[in-house]
Amino acid sequence: MKDEKNIHDTATDKRVTCNTCPRHCSLAEGEVGNCNARVCKEGKIISLNYGRSVSLTLDPIEKKPLRLFCPGSTVLSVGSWGCNMHCMFCQNHSISQITESQAETDTISPQELAVRALSMRSKGNIGAAFTYNEPLVGWEYVRDAEKEVKYFDMKNVIVTNGCVLPNVLDEILPYTDAMNIDLKSFTKEGYAKLGGDFDTVKYAIAECAKHCHVELTTLVVPEFNDSEDEMKQEAQWIASIDSHIALHVTRFFPRYKMKNAEPTPVSTVYELAGVAQQYLKNVFTGNC
Repeated sequence: MKDEKNIHDTATDKRVTCNTCPRHCSLAEGEVGNCNARVCKEGKIISLNYGRSVSLTLDPIEKKPLRLFCPGSTVLSVGSWGCNMHCMFCQNHSISQITESQAETDTISPQELAVRALSMRSKGNIGAAFTYNEPLVGWEYVRDAEKEVKYFDMKNVIVTNGCVLPNVLDEILPYTDAMNIDLKSFTKEGYAKLGGDFDTVKYAIAECAKHCHVELTTLVVPEFNDSEDEMKQEAQWIASIDSHIALHVTRFFPRYKMKNAEPTPVSTVYELAGVAQQYLKNVFTGNC
């Protein structure tokens, strides 16, 4: 009996590594990852939020934000809970930073999402957007839904922090038409404060730009990423990939753990956009 117990304990204690993002969470059976959206079940890491929608809304494409991709159109936007980064200024924390028990969801299968998107073509809808939380912590649903949307010859959009490993990009890029990727800082230290990895995000941006339309967003947060020198380095690096990549320089408003902070001065947003315009052909300001 003692030997059987030891065998059982060893199996129970076996941990599995998640290969979705650079955190590489090591999870025992039943444990949930740092993102709150992936779980170890029967010795495998699976998506906990597969097909479980917290928000489903028809949005203008410019809200993603995408300015150079199908302007004037709409896109059916779906989001769940969970994120593998924990930005103290998160603008969508009420969705992205919650757990399964806190989430109020509706179930929508990949096929149902695609049919819903198709039914809205008369309203200018071009397809589906995976957004609001970090969609790629549940990349399996994104991939499966994108395949269904493509069946109807419609388009797929992903709004992401880009902090995912190459194997995840391999799964979704064949079906993705456009992405907006947050470039939250242009320093390793900045990303470390947010629980992300700078090099992983840079790789994702460069790789995605080879396969689909890419626009970037930098939310300018006072005393975090608001220096002209950092914006200069960022814009120069983006230009080294493609000077036509659109950069959205947006204004921070107090949210989440920074709700008592001051909003970014409008003048700072315009000044940094001016720095970026020295190197990039498409720079837009937002929230001003």
